[in-house]
Amino acid sequence: MPEVIPFTPDMHVRPDVHAFFDADSNTISYIVKDPSSDACAVVDSVMDIDIAAGRITHEGADRIIKHIADNGWSLEWIIETHVHADHLSGAPYIQGQLGGKLGISEKIIVIQDTFGKIFNEGTEFQRDGSQFDQLFKDGDSYQIGNMTAHTLYTPGHTPACMTHVIGDAAFVGDTLFMPDGGSARADFPGGDARTLYRSIKRVLSLPFQMRLFMCHDYGPNGRDIAWETSVQEESAHNIHVKDGTTEDEFVKMREARDATLAMPRLIIPSLQVNMRAGKMPPADKDGKTFLKVPVNTL
Repeated sequence: MPEVIPFTPDMHVRPDVHAFFDADSNTISYIVKDPSSDACAVVDSVMDIDIAAGRITHEGADRIIKHIADNGWSLEWIIETHVHADHLSGAPYIQGQLGGKLGISEKIIVIQDTFGKIFNEGTEFQRDGSQFDQLFKDGDSYQIGNMTAHTLYTPGHTPACMTHVIGDAAFVGDTLFMPDGGSARADFPGGDARTLYRSIKRVLSLPFQMRLFMCHDYGPNGRDIAWETSVQEESAHNIHVKDGTTEDEFVKMREARDATLAMPRLIIPSLQVNMRAGKMPPADKDGKTFLKVPVNTL
């Protein structure tokens, strides 16, 4: 049985959700707007990188900034559902333009400890989550205007994954994909397929009509990119975890599938940047910034 949800979702609150698709990383970022005020939050923003040229740009984040500014909204929160391994976060860039608090799971310290060692960051790299403004625990709440948002700890893909439930909308990160996409991998350091199954079942114990918003979509079988589904649709149709799928069946499938997957194209720059809350590593004495490539480690 899934763990009890540590809060009662307010299904009468329906936030306005505006999606922004990044084709390079197949990531969907969101503006979540309080319908009763000018307050909003941004979830899972993207910073663009041309990895071959070592060049950072901000076209995707600029689209989000423009949308908020053009509408006269007030950005209160910038949320990371987890430490992404397939794209760089645009959070500090957006925060520098519009303000807002940056929040992530308290388990970020596990990620920082693990990958601080992998990237040989040394003692100057703080592993206490202090790069973020707020570290969330399971069942915490925060305000976006008049809306109360709740945090639901859903590890398995990574140790720091959280689902954010805001009214009748839940932002699930990489815990789930669209029903025909199944579930996220669980083979990164700290990931676990059995834990992921239990987290998914926790998400699917939310009310049937809860809207679920994905962090990624790859358009399986050539369909158009999509990002919104529901607990009811996932429970009935998800190809990996629909009703009736046992934990052992899921673990066997997930571990076999993960063994065939290559590492994400941007995992090396993404983890170095995202464990720092989207900031680059410190520049050297000449003011130049570098990213490390650990050999035969990941």
